[in-house]
Amino acid sequence: MTWAPLLLADPSPALRLLVLQELLGRPADDPEVVELTGLREQDPLIADLLALQQEDGSWQPAALWPQAQPAHSTALALARLGYLGLGSDHPAVQRGAAYLFAVQQDDGSWPLQPLVDGITGKEGYTMVPLQTALPLRGLATCGQATDPRAERAYDWLLSQRLDDGAWPTGIVGGNYGRVAGYRRLAHSRWGCRSNTTGALLCLAHHPRRRSGPEARRALDLLLGRETRESYALGFEVARLLGAEPARGFLTHYARFDLALLLDLCARVGAALHDDRVADLAAHIRGLQGSYGLWEYVPRPQVSRWVTFDLLHSLSQLDENGDWLSLEPRTPFQPYPKRPRRH
Repeated sequence: MTWAPLLLADPSPALRLLVLQELLGRPADDPEVVELTGLREQDPLIADLLALQQEDGSWQPAALWPQAQPAHSTALALARLGYLGLGSDHPAVQRGAAYLFAVQQDDGSWPLQPLVDGITGKEGYTMVPLQTALPLRGLATCGQATDPRAERAYDWLLSQRLDDGAWPTGIVGGNYGRVAGYRRLAHSRWGCRSNTTGALLCLAHHPRRRSGPEARRALDLLLGRETRESYALGFEVARLLGAEPARGFLTHYARFDLALLLDLCARVGAALHDDRVADLAAHIRGLQGSYGLWEYVPRPQVSRWVTFDLLHSLSQLDENGDWLSLEPRTPFQPYPKRPRRH
């Protein structure tokens, strides 16, 4: 267990607390856990974020997500606070959630704001699943998933689901939007990997829906992309912590982050008897360094956070279970070569 002293030596009390609770199984009344719980809000990762919250409960895009809408930057802030261990009982989380619910539409969705990535007005999209998946993910991560207003958002999100279990790029001119090659799913004609990932993240943080057929089917489709893009391992953790900038809308989950996929496997209940899951876990274990850490090369300062995240996901994978895959193992190419006509 060479990683333990390295993670517990990190200056972040939030990380040390998570390591003690999630990896080492310390109870809530453990003296060190009690001490770190009291110190957690002094962690700059939390204190600096709380200082940016506006009076209406929102976080402005300029501070967290330039060119986005306040609902998106607020959702990112809530997702960060939830990841760092703050729950629905925290006042800042409650104010942020109240802001998001205040701008929610009657049908449970959030508005598709104009000029986000130029997708409205310019291209004519009238629906993109991420318009709701992004705010809902922030709410679900910090413990608001079972709020009745959040449940309405889940219902709206599921109503946009394709018959094959994926989520599309969106609706433009009454038709499904184009799916760029880098966002393709191996076994879906109109499914968008970025939108499907966003929707699945919401389901995976719901105490009941995480094990439902919709979540399992979406994960099954994501596992169809059997590429090993190790350069992006831990990107989502780095972005949650602010080490990587938040960009894009349709492209928000464009990077194929194996750490994020492993986290989804653990939350949804994919078992290691699925060869794809076992191969993914083995590949990630093979990238572990000699001191027990996984290095996030673009931003080395978050390597211990990425290590915690991967260790936690690996520890949650089941050897056996009722997980069932319906997708064949198929070589995936984002841009397959087309046969020549002549």
